[in-house]
Formats: sequence, C-alpha cells, structure tokens
Amino acid sequence: MTRHSLQIDKNGRLRHFLCISGLNRQLITEILDTAESFAGVTQQSVKKVPLLRGKTIVNLFFEASTRTRTTFELAAKRLSADVLNINITQSSTVKGETLLDTLRNLEAMHVDMFVVRHADSGAAHFIAANAAPHISVINAGDGWHSHPTQAMLDMFTIRRVKGADFGALRVAIVGDILHSRVARSQIHALNLLNTGEVRIVAPQSLIPAHAESLGAQVHHDLQTGIKDVDVIIMLRLQRERMQGAFLPSAHEYFELFGLTEEKLMHASPDVTVMHPGPINRGVEMDSEVADGPRSVILEQVTHGIAVRMAVMSMAMSRKEGDTG
Repeated sequence: MTRHSLQIDKNGRLRHFLCISGLNRQLITEILDTAESFAGVTQQSVKKVPLLRGKTIVNLFFEASTRTRTTFELAAKRLSADVLNINITQSSTVKGETLLDTLRNLEAMHVDMFVVRHADSGAAHFIAANAAPHISVINAGDGWHSHPTQAMLDMFTIRRVKGADFGALRVAIVGDILHSRVARSQIHALNLLNTGEVRIVAPQSLIPAHAESLGAQVHHDLQTGIKDVDVIIMLRLQRERMQGAFLPSAHEYFELFGLTEEKLMHASPDVTVMHPGPINRGVEMDSEVADGPRSVILEQVTHGIAVRMAVMSMAMSRKEGDTG
C-alpha cells in the first residue's frame, strides 16, 4: 500500500499524516486554513475546544524530543482529547516486546490515534499500515525521511508573515540538508504551494545525491544562496546522524555557513529568518540574528500547536465506521 493511499481515504480526506509528498495542494491548504481557525484558541481564557472530547491520543516517542512532544500534547489537550505519553525507555519494548505487540496492547485499550516519532525511516508508515482501521497515525518525525507537521507549521508561519502568495517568494533552506527530515518535508510543501524559487544551501558534503530532483536549486556558497531571498530557514547540524568527517569543525562551518547580521545584508531587506530548533548558537547562526527583529523562531513554536490541532482534528473527523 502506498503512502498516498494510506494517508487519504476514499473521500479525499486525511486519514493519516505520514509525509507531505503523498498529499496535494488542496489538502495542505486545507490544513493551513484549519490551523488559522485554531490560532485564536491560545488567546482565549479557556484554551479548549470540544472537537476530540472522549478520544484518546497516544504519544509514542522512540526518540528524545521536547518541543515536538509538548506541542503535540498541548494540541491534543486543547482539542479536549485524553493524552497518554508512553515513556519508551521504561516500556516493554526495552524488555523485548515487538513494536507490533506494543501496538496491539495499546489498541486493546481502545485508543484512537498514535503520534509517532522514531529513529527509523518509514516507522510511522509501518505503524499506519498495521494499526487497526479506526486508528489514525501522525508522523512526528521518522529517521531521515519526513517531519510533515514541522513543515506545515513552517508553511503556516511563512503565510502569516509573508501572505498567501507563495509564488512571489524566494526561500532558501540552509544547513544540513543531507540528514534533515525537516528539509525534505519543507521542500515538498514549498513546491506544492508553487513557491517562486526554492534553494538549498550547504557544503557539498551535506547535500544529498541527486539533490536537484528534490525540486530545489543547489548552492554551495551562502552569500549567493541567500541573495535577494525573502525567507531563510536555517537547519540544525544533525551531528547524531553523522558518521565520518562531514565537516572540518563547527567553527569553520559557522565562518562559511553561519548566519550573521552582516551576511543577512545579501538577502531581501525584509527577509524572515526561521529555524525548526533547537538552535546551536554560534554554529548555525549567532544570537544577534536568532533574537533579532527578523527572527520568527518563537512564533514557529506557537504556530506548531495550531497546526498540530488542525492535523489531529482533520484525521479524526472521518465518520464512525468510515475507514476506507
């Protein structure tokens, strides 16, 4: 079964949310529009809506995470769902229980959704393919493959700051493209939204083979890569995924590809700076940029709640018994 047929039901609605590449422009625009309707909930005195009351959502995080896990938890609670956080380091999987056995035991508790983060690419797809028909699966990041909700919150942030016409924008993604599941999802989303120009900027050692096939222009020089761009998305160096000498040193990387106020002068005067976090200050960018007026990094975190509310509510909006 393909990711496309798994993600979208027979009526064209979201069933699972596994990757951006299996979706279409209409559906990701619907996610953005739905997130917009939830953006005001955080300003209310009671920060809840009853859409998922009586539903149970399980956070299955096989990788460490703070920002992603907590925003998923907040999103579920603001939709009035019950939330179960599984501590994998203390779960039966450590004792030898298989992933499928873990799923079956959780399904026996009559849960409704799994939010999955896993070090293996394709793990969320595997769980979605093997879960009970009534259960929805949201990919919270799998290996090097995909991080679709991060890409969507980035698109939501761009739309909030720059407007809905992505066709007028030049966007540069800078950093560790090779190991970044976020970059792959961002590129797919930007192209689905018909972005005017998508660039990836990194040293040769951090660019994947056949990078042009991703749908982006490749640059190995920061100044030319960010020249006249409207949005710069900086990426974290994925040192935990690097095997071998991809970089001479963090200092040399910062000298060549770290973002500073001086280097920002090559971009558009009203450039917006983003980062999915966590930031390695003094490596990917300096604090003057991270905390400066062009940065919307904290806004990205805030918008992540609304976007994850949108994805959860859309995936759970199928009528009872409609599993096709």
